[in-house]
Amino acid sequence: MQKILIIQTAFIGDVVLATCLVEKLHRFLPGAQIDFLVRKGNEPLFNGHPYLNEILIWDKKKNKQKNLFGLLKRIRKTKYDKVINVQRFAATGMLTAFSGAKERIGFDKNPFSFLFTKKIKHIVSNNAKPVHEIERDLELINFFTDDSITKPRLYPSQNDYETVSFYQHHPYITIAPASVWFTKQYPKEKWVSFLKKLPAGYSVLLLGAPSDKNLCEEIIAGSSRSSITNLCGQLSFLQSAALMQNAVMNFVNDSAPMHFASSVNAPVTAVYCSTVPAFGFGPLSDNRHIVEVIEKLDCRPCGLHGYKACPKGHFNCAMKIEDGQLLQTIA
Repeated sequence: MQKILIIQTAFIGDVVLATCLVEKLHRFLPGAQIDFLVRKGNEPLFNGHPYLNEILIWDKKKNKQKNLFGLLKRIRKTKYDKVINVQRFAATGMLTAFSGAKERIGFDKNPFSFLFTKKIKHIVSNNAKPVHEIERDLELINFFTDDSITKPRLYPSQNDYETVSFYQHHPYITIAPASVWFTKQYPKEKWVSFLKKLPAGYSVLLLGAPSDKNLCEEIIAGSSRSSITNLCGQLSFLQSAALMQNAVMNFVNDSAPMHFASSVNAPVTAVYCSTVPAFGFGPLSDNRHIVEVIEKLDCRPCGLHGYKACPKGHFNCAMKIEDGQLLQTIA
């Protein structure tokens, strides 16, 4: 039995996208033991996952270096046949290079790639040559599988579906209005304006972390809408995905909830402010829509990940998006 370790210790959206590797590996090597290494806090994504054997966790906030070397010791003891590193950073490169695995696979831009047995060229996506992140990830294993595209997938449990069924008695939409980056976040007043024009027949469920609760309360107060519920901090990752799966539409920023929607093939409308889909992190659901400013702005995109404030001060990439662009995705 082959033992395989996938390493992706970045943010939650990146981990969701990397599940395309789990799906494809299981399809080609159904008898393999597949483990997955994530940063602490992302492990609930894999509760009850049918194809994963063990989740390794790196606590980056306390004793980061000590925990890293503890992981290395554990990895070497497991004697993996393949270690597949999705990242380009030195810490995970070190884990890969010194894992003791027969095959050590990663991107050529990793500082430790000279010690990998297989280096894959990392291609940056742009308008001229768009490459989705899952295509980049899958390049790491195409040489021993094939070049087919496999979508990411999460597996909410029956209990997750039962938990959210309470909110599914009427047609509903979900909105995940927050983002870590200000310039990736559709502004509060724009969500309010959209909600005021949304047909009354839909109930609205607001999703997010506990830290997003106040933002959502302000959106509710501004919208003066009765059929709206703030679920921030009340649902797990998998419960949120389960809820999104049966929504009429899910409205998201360029952030993790977009990838939750992709992972369960839920309908999704992704609102892009400072970033653009050409960066390679767009939605993958069959029913997907991109909403962005119609006017060509010479300042957009202003960066790959966004900023804490608009560098130009006007935030036109968000403010010039029209309500009708969102509304027409559920028409």
